[in-house]
Amino acid sequence: MPGRPLRGLTAPTGDAVLTTVLPALAAALSGAGPALLPLPTGGTRGAVIETMRPDLPVESDDIALVVATSGSTGFPKGVLLTATALRHSVLSAQARLGGPGQWLLALPVTHIAGLAVLMRSMAARTTPEVLDLYGGFDAGAFAAATARLDPAGRRYTALVPTQLHRLLDAGTDLSTYDAILLGGAAASAALVERAAAGGARLVRTYGMSETCGGCVYDGRPLDGVDVSLTDDGRVTIGGPVLFTGYRLRPDLTAASLVDGRFVTSDLGRWAGDRRLDVLGRTDDVIVSGAENVSASLVERVLGEHPQVRACAVVGRPDEHWGQRVVAVVQANNREGVPTLDQLRSFAADALEPAALPKELVVLGMLPMLASGKPDRAAVRTLLAERMEPR
Repeated sequence: MPGRPLRGLTAPTGDAVLTTVLPALAAALSGAGPALLPLPTGGTRGAVIETMRPDLPVESDDIALVVATSGSTGFPKGVLLTATALRHSVLSAQARLGGPGQWLLALPVTHIAGLAVLMRSMAARTTPEVLDLYGGFDAGAFAAATARLDPAGRRYTALVPTQLHRLLDAGTDLSTYDAILLGGAAASAALVERAAAGGARLVRTYGMSETCGGCVYDGRPLDGVDVSLTDDGRVTIGGPVLFTGYRLRPDLTAASLVDGRFVTSDLGRWAGDRRLDVLGRTDDVIVSGAENVSASLVERVLGEHPQVRACAVVGRPDEHWGQRVVAVVQANNREGVPTLDQLRSFAADALEPAALPKELVVLGMLPMLASGKPDRAAVRTLLAERMEPR
C-alpha cells in the first residue's frame, strides 16, 4: 500500500515564502498534505533530488519534513522529522523566550533554522516579515523589515554571526527585539559583547537539523531535551525533538541514533554553572606534534582578537609536526591586520602550546558556508592552490 508522498518544493525567498512554503508547511504538519522536502535553487539541487528521491513515499506516515543537510561532509543527507517533534521544538522555544511574538525571517527556508521561524510564526498566529535574500543579506533591508514589525507585540528574529557582524557594522538598531536567536556557528565573546552594548538581547543556540534546530539556549536544554557527554566528551542528545532517521539511509541512522539518543559529532564540556560549552567537532581535530588540537576552539579564541573579523583554522602537512596549525583570517579593517606573533601572544593563556598557530594567512574575504561557519574545505583548496608551483 502506498505510503505518505513526499513533495519536493523549490524554496523561494521574499514574499513568495508566505504564498508557497508557508501553506505547504502547514499542510505537512497537519497531515492534510504530503511531507515536504524544501529544495535549493543552486548547484546542490540535483544532488538533493537524486539522494532524497521525492518520487518515493517517506519512510513512515508521521514524517512531516525531510530537511537536506550536508554537515561537514558535503554529502547530502535527508533528516526525517515528525510533526510531533517539530511542534515540541516550536512550543518549548516559545516558552523559553517568554511567549509568542512576530518574527522576521532572515534565513533561507532550505535550512531548519529558517523553517523553524515559519513554524514559530504559525504557532503564534502571526505573519512573519520575510527578508528577500536573493541578492544576499542586506543590513538596510533588515532595518526596513524591522520597522514593519508590529510595535505592540513581542519581536523576534534569528541570525548567524556573519549577519550580526554586518548589522553592527551598519549601525543597525537591534534593541527593539525581545530576543535574537544566534546560531549556526560559534560567536565570539567580542561579537556578543558588542551587540549587547548596543542593546541587543542575544540568545545563543545550539542544535542541528537532527534536533529540529536549536535545542539548547544559552547552554541550557529546552524543556524535555536531555543533553549528556560521553567519557570522551562527545555530546549526545535525547528527548522529543529528535529526528527519526536519515532518508533512505538505515546505515547512517543506526550509527547516529543509539539507544534512542542522537550521538553528535560535537565535543563539549560543562561550564561551572552546568551550562553546555560546545568545543567543536570530533572531525575538526588537527594532530600537531602528537597533540590533538580542536580547530573550532582555536577559531573561537583567535576570533576574540580585535583585528580578526573572521577566522578559519586548518592543518597543513609539516615534516616536523605532522600537521601545523594554520590560522586563515579576514582582518577587521578598522583595527588593522594582525601578525602571527600578535595572535600567538593573544592566545597563549587560552590555548595549549601545540594549538597556537604556526602560520598565518590573511585573506580579503574568508569563504563562509550558508550557516555562517567558515568553509574549511574552500580554505584548504585556496591554500593548496597557493602551494602549487607557478
